[in-house]
Amino acid sequence: MGLSLSSEEVQRNLALIPASSNAVASGVPPHGGMAAPVTGNNAGMRRAEIKPGLREIHLCKDERGKTGLRLRSIDKGMFVQLVKANSPAALVGLRFGDQVLQIDGKDCAGWSADRAKKALKKASPEKIVMVVRDRPFQRTVTLHKDSSGHVGFVIKKGQVASIARGSSAARNGLLTHHYICEVNGQNVIGLRDRDVTDILASGGDVVTLTIIPAVIYEHMVRKLSAGLVKASMDHSVPDV
Repeated sequence: MGLSLSSEEVQRNLALIPASSNAVASGVPPHGGMAAPVTGNNAGMRRAEIKPGLREIHLCKDERGKTGLRLRSIDKGMFVQLVKANSPAALVGLRFGDQVLQIDGKDCAGWSADRAKKALKKASPEKIVMVVRDRPFQRTVTLHKDSSGHVGFVIKKGQVASIARGSSAARNGLLTHHYICEVNGQNVIGLRDRDVTDILASGGDVVTLTIIPAVIYEHMVRKLSAGLVKASMDHSVPDV
């Protein structure tokens, strides 16, 4: 498999760099100081791409008057906290962590989540114009599997818990204390670690992870129940 949930299994094959170690930053990897593999342009990377600049989306409501979108205020900005599966928000490509800058021409800076919720409720059911920035708190890391299918890290409850020395994860800059939001662009938030493992294992020899610092992630998902995230979150594979 590309990722092992068992620390014992990884330790039998690779020396782990635990979350408290500085070895990733200061140590020289084995295997002759191998450089990080050159990042290609595969489908997974295109699905996971975080584009610079702003984009305008036109959102509508479903037959119940819902958009399938939950927003959260962080540092005077408005961010996507939850996108429900098969909802209008999912259909227009909104993702967890996207920053919403405007709703129907009104700047969202300084708004509370309640104010944003009221603005969406009052908006036209046929067309809500939003200006959005792609996931500013997140970044992508592209990893290459070794001959055993490993990329060299362990996750626990969705968070990177340890990294193997000399692995693709170490060479390409994966960090502990980060949550995995996407694998090849597919949202994995709320899934069991073993489900994330299966997605990673079937993702090809090169996989792109979208990660977010734990301190920001935990603030983003505050007040969201695990059951709601698992049952409602959009986990579909994005179009390229």
